[in-house]
Amino acid sequence: MAWTTPLTAVSNAALTAAQWNASVRDNLLETPAAKFTAAGQLFVSTAANAGAARSIASNRVSGGTQATSSAVLGDNLTTVGPSVTVSTGATTLVLLTAFVANTTAGQGGYVAYAISGATTIAATVDRSLRIMSGAAGERARMTAANWQTGLAVGSNTFKAQYSVVASGTADFDEREIAVLPLS
Repeated sequence: MAWTTPLTAVSNAALTAAQWNASVRDNLLETPAAKFTAAGQLFVSTAANAGAARSIASNRVSGGTQATSSAVLGDNLTTVGPSVTVSTGATTLVLLTAFVANTTAGQGGYVAYAISGATTIAATVDRSLRIMSGAAGERARMTAANWQTGLAVGSNTFKAQYSVVASGTADFDEREIAVLPLS
């Protein structure tokens, strides 16, 4: 179904069931209240006069620092992820959060994300959280927000991946990913 322009009432004109259903019932079924199926959902525009209910998804890996010396983004930690699977349109906001440190002064770590499912996009430092240590072992907790466009509509999985910036050993803790579908 799609929202349609309601009819214009005319004095003394009979209103048919089909006209009522198209102008009132069908249009009410396109409102946020009709689209929501669970608490906490967002209503997003999917096209002109069209919308969908979307759920925010987040996941966290905590309980200990894990390290990598790899300079290539990937599943380089003992416990991979975190990851979330969410129904999206073409656009999302992706939030990455972590504590990051490096054993080498002046080095750091990347937390990026790969996408699989309806869309396949490899992790890249262009869409990453990058933390540089001023001193060896200096830890910082930060969040990076990424506006992700070009997604195929459907179920997409977003998974955090890790690497060092250039050298040393980077460690990561309290890792979190959150995805807010915006279309």
